[in-house]
Amino acid sequence: MISPDEFSAPQSGSALNLDLIRKYSIPAPRYTSYPPATQFIAELDGIDAEKAYGDDNFADTGPLSLYFHLPFCETRCWYCGCNTVITKRHDAAAEYIDDLAIEMALIAKRTNPQRRVTQVHLGGGTPTFLPPDQLRRLGELVQEYFTLASDCEVSAELDPRRLKFEHIQALRELGANRASLGVQDTNRKVQLAINRYQPHSLNEQAMEWLRAEGFKSVNVDLIYGLPLQTAETFAKTIADVLAINPDRLSVFSYAHVPWIKPAQRIFEDRGQLPTPEEKLAMFAVAHERLTAAGYIDIGLDHFARPTDELAQAQRAGTLHRNFQGYSTHAGASLYGFGLSSISQTQQVYLQNHKTLIAYRTALAAGHLPIERGLRLTDEDQRRRTIIMRIMCDRRLDYTALSVKLGVDFAKAYAREIASLEDLVADGIIDLSHDGFAVTPAGAPLLRVVAMRFDATLKPAAGKHAQVI
Repeated sequence: MISPDEFSAPQSGSALNLDLIRKYSIPAPRYTSYPPATQFIAELDGIDAEKAYGDDNFADTGPLSLYFHLPFCETRCWYCGCNTVITKRHDAAAEYIDDLAIEMALIAKRTNPQRRVTQVHLGGGTPTFLPPDQLRRLGELVQEYFTLASDCEVSAELDPRRLKFEHIQALRELGANRASLGVQDTNRKVQLAINRYQPHSLNEQAMEWLRAEGFKSVNVDLIYGLPLQTAETFAKTIADVLAINPDRLSVFSYAHVPWIKPAQRIFEDRGQLPTPEEKLAMFAVAHERLTAAGYIDIGLDHFARPTDELAQAQRAGTLHRNFQGYSTHAGASLYGFGLSSISQTQQVYLQNHKTLIAYRTALAAGHLPIERGLRLTDEDQRRRTIIMRIMCDRRLDYTALSVKLGVDFAKAYAREIASLEDLVADGIIDLSHDGFAVTPAGAPLLRVVAMRFDATLKPAAGKHAQVI
């Protein structure tokens, strides 16, 4: 068996410090938002969704990002933490597009018509559960209710098992220029253990179709820490995926949260999950092989070719982070549609109902289908800025933040800065009087650094997955 210590990562001239990762691999939020979604509340009177959209659109012509959650899957992948609806009844797709049309109309009448949409993302579930004609219909509805910028980025998550060439054509017709392939692992035994059999030939075919239709950027999703995975088998998965030449990779740590997703308990019953040490070996081999192949470590679990817009944004200091992960679209309000989707404005997070019954009941009554959310205080907004800069820039500039936040940063956050001493001692950050930078050795531990500025954290077992 391969030991995690056999692997080093040459990026930025530094090897992964696996002892450091072991020490700090603790439960932590992923910081796709701040405060984290675990802080959302169901007392909607204090949130006032109507006012939230009104405030966001009052005299605002800033950009919009639209997210559509398309929850249907034919079968359940046992590792999955997404909000899904399992069915083989494809008529459900047309009914759901009817729902989305109602929701879009409700949101559009609250939206400043001068605002331009710079990003559209179709997530799931399995967006290509929708037949091609329903994908086209969704695109027509988006065009009907919103104004897309001429350079709008349109992306979709694709399951190669449920993909036809006609899907690719329909996506291109609605303007899609980016795609993300759900691969997870190419080893047959692992696939059977997670109830997702997917021959690699399907991945190769999907990539061939996407390139033929002119998609300018294709991401591949992988997961490490799955049942029956080893460092050796995951190294083979990395090699298989490198052979199809993706522009980006998302290499996620499997989040074992059976208190949220009971289907994951099957892995415990079968005793198939790798040990923390084995999981660390997978992380190490993925990092080493991808950086050796020329991919840039964007942060956490994202890798991109140096010429990709994500890598360019990292170099330019314009990288952004939202509920879909790292993004190049900073400054856009995010409006989410469909089950469980989350909207984000400067002041508020709003999350939709998670069941079809509750979602449709709200729409039938002419209400926004909001289940929970959070209205941010001024201090929440300041800390969101701080944490997002750590996650995207891997550094903080106290002087620049003082100007941006309207406070004396070093004074206002003296306690948090003082708490960094152990991270300095362990070589995770380099600290000076006017800021700090995360070291290459500390890069895998960005979430740990960000936690030091998180005012919402309380001892609460089971709320977050491990860092690695």
